[in-house]
Amino acid sequence: MGALSKRAAGAALMDKNIKLFACPICQESMDVFEQGRLVCSSNHSFDIAKQGYINMLTHGAVSKYNKELFESRKAVIDSGIYDVVEDKIGELIANAETVLDTGCGEGSHLARIMVKKHGIGIGIDIAKEGILAASRHYPEQMWCVGDLAKSPFARSSFDAILNILSPANYEEFKRLLTHNGCVVKVVPQSGYLHELRAQLYADSTKESYSNEQIVARFKESFTDVSVERITYTVPLAKELVPALLEMTPMGWHKKEGSNILLNEITIDVDVLVGRV
Repeated sequence: MGALSKRAAGAALMDKNIKLFACPICQESMDVFEQGRLVCSSNHSFDIAKQGYINMLTHGAVSKYNKELFESRKAVIDSGIYDVVEDKIGELIANAETVLDTGCGEGSHLARIMVKKHGIGIGIDIAKEGILAASRHYPEQMWCVGDLAKSPFARSSFDAILNILSPANYEEFKRLLTHNGCVVKVVPQSGYLHELRAQLYADSTKESYSNEQIVARFKESFTDVSVERITYTVPLAKELVPALLEMTPMGWHKKEGSNILLNEITIDVDVLVGRV
């Protein structure tokens, strides 16, 4: 018997974890039908793509993030510059059996975190190009094109929800958390990528950054909150500089003809953990 197709393998993984899913239209439970789609009891249907991911968007969506950005993001993350942050997240969710990564992009953070622990991970992003890349590189996890405003997941499904340098939907996070679950949010601190910021925004107000409003809103949303700052500087290979510029919104403002020179980069983030 030959190996399963990517669609069949993705369908089998979804079938094994079907209780995590709910129809984004009516919130009814779902089933895998003929290894090709998810169908709810009201007969709303969502196709499993040949690459093994599921598209559960209920509306059209345009993303400013393209294939090249996600390739650059994967190259930068694979270089290991976020290893310390990923290791800390792994420690914080060590006992989580079900993990949701919101705004997962091409899935590199989730895949690298899950490889060191038991359980199942699902990544969701509104950008189809990111989910395409995730399903291609990391078939061990589940990948979903979707919008948390029309969530394709069942209530109280996830032991841990990750929100790494990405916009949040705290009300939906709280609906999706299990009783003892937690949200782990990573936000930039003042020194995040400061070598890049200093060259792109020299002598402007954008050269400095504060996350105070983001942290305050997180604290308002959860009753039990901890904050840990992680700061370190790592060497940056010359060939990764264009990829870093491609993956971060800061790099999109680079002036034509300007030359960015970096041989190291600073990761400076707050890791917020919230429980209901």
